[in-house]
Amino acid sequence: METTETFESLVRAEFTPKSTYLNTASNGLLPARTVAALHEAALLRAEGRPLTSLYEDVEACRAAYARLAGVPATRVAVGASVAAHTGVIAASLPAGAEVLTAEDDFTSVLNPFHVRGDLKVRSVPLERVAESVRPGTALVAVSAAQSADGRIADLPALREAARAHGARTYVDFSQAAGWLPMDADAYDFTASVAFKWLLGPHGAAFLVVPEDFGGLTPVLAGWVAGEVPWDSCYGPVTELAHSARRFDLTHALFTCAGLRRSLDLVEELGVAAVHAHDVSLADRFRAGLATLGREPVPAPGSAIVSVPGLGGRQPELSRAGIEISNRAGNLRAAFHVYNTAADVDRLLDALTG
Repeated sequence: METTETFESLVRAEFTPKSTYLNTASNGLLPARTVAALHEAALLRAEGRPLTSLYEDVEACRAAYARLAGVPATRVAVGASVAAHTGVIAASLPAGAEVLTAEDDFTSVLNPFHVRGDLKVRSVPLERVAESVRPGTALVAVSAAQSADGRIADLPALREAARAHGARTYVDFSQAAGWLPMDADAYDFTASVAFKWLLGPHGAAFLVVPEDFGGLTPVLAGWVAGEVPWDSCYGPVTELAHSARRFDLTHALFTCAGLRRSLDLVEELGVAAVHAHDVSLADRFRAGLATLGREPVPAPGSAIVSVPGLGGRQPELSRAGIEISNRAGNLRAAFHVYNTAADVDRLLDALTG
């Protein structure tokens, strides 16, 4: 009981949504502590005070994400987008290499491989990714949870199939980090944005690489990628960082000032507790849909529920104060810490009407 009360009291102290907000798969809500930190960071610039604390926030974010991912902080790079991280991985592949992807996965996971023009990009249904790894597959790239409908990839099967054929693995945790337990050490490369389930502002994304960097070249490296950044501002970087920081992009300082507090909250709540909370609400919604004669896209164990044929109702639901997404014609509901059973029931009542 004490754990439940702590979870609920933390959430109540941090979130005051003015709507029934079921759209975390698009954008997570900002905790109060994060909003306060963003305000303070802006004042530093406005008042001309030193920005030292903002650079400290970047390293605190790196360390916090590393704990959530289950890897040392030396393996975590701080960038701006998953697409940029994917681009670095794509640039490392030799011409003609085969990249295996899931059909209709999120563009940021796919497009950098396609625009190379000299890679063999093969797409198969998500459920067939593991069985489709074959000799000659260089990389398997997939989202842990699909953005469009919440389906969860069979990551253990994918990992074993890739190892059996000597392929590397790249997993995007953008729709999973924060509610689905994450083991980044099980894969060669992983990435995630921070503005969804991690409850942070826009502008930061993390990349986890192997200790030996997995053959990646820091093609986007600037001064922050130097072993001594402030000595790397002019001319070529003569000594790249000895850690994954060599893959950092120029830091979004305001973003990290807020994100540090968001990641603190995720750790305080605990991913296991968040997972139990989110999935229980999603299951409540699935059960309610069954009583309405509606069948969602099968995505057992996911915090995201996508209902075919109802996407067109998104505008009317928004007018009624229920924020939800229309994705690929499906009505996509995403449940997170600030949601309650009452939110689920309100959505079901609205769909009934």
